[in-house]
Formats: sequence, C-alpha cells, structure tokens
Amino acid sequence: MKLSAFKFELPEDKIAHYPTENRDDSRLMVLHKDTGEIEHKVFKDVVDYFEEGDVLVNNDTKVFPARLYGQKEKTGAQIEVFLLRELNAEMHLWDVLVDPARKIRVGNKLYFGEGELVAEVIDNTTSRGRTIRFLYDGSDEEFYKTIDTLGETPLPRTIPRATEPEDRERFQTIYAKNVGAVAAPVAGLHFTLQVMKRMEIKGIDIASLTLHIGLGTFRPVDVEDLTKHKMDSENYMIGEETANLVNKALDNKKRVCSVGTTSMRALESSVSAGGRLKANEAWTDKFIFPPYEFKICNALITNFHLPESTLLMQAAAFGGYDHIINAYQVAQKEGYRFFSYGDAMLII
Repeated sequence: MKLSAFKFELPEDKIAHYPTENRDDSRLMVLHKDTGEIEHKVFKDVVDYFEEGDVLVNNDTKVFPARLYGQKEKTGAQIEVFLLRELNAEMHLWDVLVDPARKIRVGNKLYFGEGELVAEVIDNTTSRGRTIRFLYDGSDEEFYKTIDTLGETPLPRTIPRATEPEDRERFQTIYAKNVGAVAAPVAGLHFTLQVMKRMEIKGIDIASLTLHIGLGTFRPVDVEDLTKHKMDSENYMIGEETANLVNKALDNKKRVCSVGTTSMRALESSVSAGGRLKANEAWTDKFIFPPYEFKICNALITNFHLPESTLLMQAAAFGGYDHIINAYQVAQKEGYRFFSYGDAMLII
C-alpha cells in the first residue's frame, strides 16, 4: 500500500491534551473485523468481550524521564537532551537527540541541574543525534536516581502543552515494571486494578512481555512506497511463561489479544515454524502494514492514531483497511479522542 492511503484530516481539537480522570472511563469503540460492525462502549466494558482461557498480552516496559534540560559549557546556552537508549552502562554512554543541534558539537560539555550531572559529547550520529558520556562516579542506582530527579516525562510533542507533574503517573501503565521506554504503550494506559481483577475472576489470563519503545515508533514515514520504510530496532523480551500461556490459548482456539501495537510487534517477531510463540530476547524492526497475515494475535486493543503513522498502518493490517478508515471517520463524528491520552479501540 501507499503512504497516501493513510492520510486524513485530523483537527487539533481531536487530539487529547489530558487523560480521562479515571483510566477505565475512557471510551471504547469495538470493531468486529469480519463484518465492520461498530459498538460504542466505555473501557471498563472490555471484560465482557473475553472469556475463560483467553489471554491478554501487555507490554510491561516502564517509561523513564528521558527529557533533560541543561546548559552548554562556557556559553550557558540552554539545551535539550532527549535520552534514546543506553549504549554502555559501565561508561554511562548514551544515544541521544539534542536541540538546538547546531550548537552542540563533539567535545562540548553539558551541565544539568546544579551540576549534579555533567556529560561530554563524543560523537555525531545524525543531524540531531549525538553520543554522549555522562561523567559520573556514583553507583548505577545513584545515577538513575539523578536522571529520575532531573528528567522530565517525555510526552510526545504532538500533545500541544507543557509536561505537568501529574504526567509522571498518568503516562505510565499501572503494571509498568522494566525501565527502558521513552514512550508509554498507550493502549495499556486504560487498565485499572479493578478491570484486571475482574478479568482474573473471569478466568482470563494476563501475560506480559517487554518491548522498550523508542522514538522510532513515532518517526514519520517519508516514502510513498511503504515497502521502503525502515523501522528503528527495539529490544524485546518474551518469557517462557508468556509463551506457554499464549500457545495454550492458540491450541484451545481461544482469543489472544495484544494490548497495543508494541506488544503485537513483539509477538509477531517471535513465531516458530509451527506458528507458535517462542520465548525470546532479541531486537525487532518489524514493520506491519496491509496486507499482513497475523500468526499469533486474533484480537487487538489500541488507541486512535495519527494520520500516516506506522501505528495506524498496523491497526489497518489487523482490522482491515476499509473497516479501520471507516471506524476513524465514525470516531471523529462521535467525538472520540485521539493519540496517546485518547480513547481506545478493541478489534475482534
């Protein structure tokens, strides 16, 4: 398919600036992918669409405060450093984006807070990309505590407001565990302890994997021919327990629901020759767009995504292009909220 097939007008007022007061009070559109039928619910109703033996697979990655503000040595110029991923823990070596990039050169020293953190720029990687080394003598625990104190929750720039203290808790799933993401797996933001307890009582299994979401998930597609787009690699881990739960559900012809497109990418990246899920730790740059034959997932919970985004393309591959485009038109008419803090869709 072509990039232009995923272009549509989305007024800014359709993008959610804030989450709902209660996570599970978000709206839920239910799309039946075989017929295109649409139902309008609230998220806490999601339990009604699953039964004993079904499995939901969530992404338990934890967002860290990846946006740092500091000053450049000597000039004192204000700079922003966005931590993408740690390259070497022992040396505190990081892959980052900097802004304004033209002012940040190899050899520059950058100061954060009252000098609690100092970094040195050691390489240019892209126009905005740099490799930096934090000059820190304390323990790893102390280093990450300092990052946690000085850093800001990395809300996507598409949400047109400043980050607020409440975002630290709300831009995080309630089951987040493994630190490493620079963006939340937003489909999971709707889950509450109450919803998960109701699922447990009903005999629905909750399984976890970890995929550390990078900014590449949101990087714009700049080629019309989708086969030429290259996703950034992201690290994922699927344990034996999750693989066993998913395979048992598949064997029993039960529902396997991916909570979010990131979970789905990990699941579809680790398939055995027999069409079953493999426990694995690896990197994936898998790009899913129509047409695509899904091997593991037969249900998906996702948010409403931005035009021309890889997340929209993946949803269209799963729900059917025509059904998804129609559902997005209905969503706008019915006042659904889009993007990270927006409403949810269940595709079954």
